[in-house]
Amino acid sequence: MNKTFIRQRIAIFAGMDIDPAIDSQVIEVLQRKFNILLPQRPSLNEALEVVAKDHELIGLLLQYRSDAKT
Repeated sequence: MNKTFIRQRIAIFAGMDIDPAIDSQVIEVLQRKFNILLPQRPSLNEALEVVAKDHELIGLLLQYRSDAKT
């Protein structure tokens, strides 16, 4: 999947366009829209990995964010 497609799927789940690379936007959507509280970890990606099975959106966020590094 390319990043544009992944970002479109994230926007559908979130009900708005967010930048998955911006930690504060990701945290806000997960908390407000899905009531998902992330565990404290050294990085947001590590926290997302812990709860990745809780919602398909988290898997998409991780995929987008890992692709952003390459």
